[in-house]
Amino acid sequence: MKYHAPDGFTQASQLDASTEGRIREAPVCPASACGAQPPNQQQTATTLGQAPPLPPKPPQPRSVAADLRAASTLLIRATTETTTVVENMHHAIASGPFAWPSRAISGLVYSGIRGVTRAVGLTIDKALEQLAPVLGQSTPGPEALAALAALNGLVGDVLAESGSPLAQPMELHRRAEGPKPSRKVLVLIHGSSMSDLQWLRHGHDHGAALERDLGWSAHYLRYNSGLHVSVNGRELSALLEQLVSSSDTPIDELAILGFSMGGLVARSACHLAEREGARWRKKLVTLICMGTPHHGSPVERAGSWFETALGVSRYSAPLARLAKLRSAGVTDLRFGFVVDAHWKGKDRFEFGRDQRVSVPLPRGVRCFALAATQSKGPGARLRSDGLVPVASGLGHAPGKLDLGFPKEHQRVVYAATHLDLLDRPEAYAALEEWL
Repeated sequence: MKYHAPDGFTQASQLDASTEGRIREAPVCPASACGAQPPNQQQTATTLGQAPPLPPKPPQPRSVAADLRAASTLLIRATTETTTVVENMHHAIASGPFAWPSRAISGLVYSGIRGVTRAVGLTIDKALEQLAPVLGQSTPGPEALAALAALNGLVGDVLAESGSPLAQPMELHRRAEGPKPSRKVLVLIHGSSMSDLQWLRHGHDHGAALERDLGWSAHYLRYNSGLHVSVNGRELSALLEQLVSSSDTPIDELAILGFSMGGLVARSACHLAEREGARWRKKLVTLICMGTPHHGSPVERAGSWFETALGVSRYSAPLARLAKLRSAGVTDLRFGFVVDAHWKGKDRFEFGRDQRVSVPLPRGVRCFALAATQSKGPGARLRSDGLVPVASGLGHAPGKLDLGFPKEHQRVVYAATHLDLLDRPEAYAALEEWL
């Protein structure tokens, strides 16, 4: 967990009529802005009145040999796991009273394959260890960082448990060559399988724009989105405590903007900070959740259903092993888990109903919800943004699970997909108004 301190700082969803009446609608955008073709960088920057965005903070050099060894280890593990799946399918197909000769022979073959694979892996690992001084270090580019973020989103929990150098540590930093830090700090938290670099989309960066237009000091979080949301929330709370305690420039106000999973991580951190009486929690004035699956995403629920369906037949059951490769962070998105009690002591791959305990919004904080829909205008039936249903994005749910965002603190962007929230003018207008 690191805090980098430059310059003064150390699918379709259905809404009923009552739900439709609880949201404040963003203006329906013109066809030129809502067409199928995404705006190019110049169009977006012009629409938002944005100067060229600040360059991202240069990534730290990484050991080439260490990354190659970690990638090799991951590949060897994937190969042996796949071999086991194929072997189990072979045994399921070759069943019956006279199947034992086939199973015995194939067992020896598959054991041999696993043994050779591990031997090759050890040889490669030893060779890379010897080559480490020669290979040296290199600074990963944007494509490599995006691939690393996606890998962490998929199997980040496995990477962390094995101590892999590919596991992304949590870091908080400002953009390079940014303006002088102010006493108002805005923390931006990216979504699942993303990195902080992906706040920049089509030439627009919400953090840089809010820093320029409203004087916030934008700090970007980078984290392993494959870990449980509550694990990341605990680490974020500690990092924010470090931020307010070690800052050379006193912090008067703190605001958090969480995109997608980032909103869940923010809520988790707030809940823990309230229980522990953290200093940073007293400075938090605004929380904005943008495209956040507060009550889960049907995409993950579909994955859980698919895994269960595979287990129905003994022939396809071995394939369910591959379906269990989803990270803890991904399975948390099924219902929107934000605290340890939501997942501890339970089989996270078990198909079942939502059994969460209620986790309210932080007290005394102005909380806002911004959602997107692919529907072109208001109506009783609003489509999802492709990943998150509108009702989930606005925190609507039956009974105590409803988060109760005030009506005037809810906004919907129409004719937009999930990622469009990162650069649509209507989204930025809402952020600028709320902050």
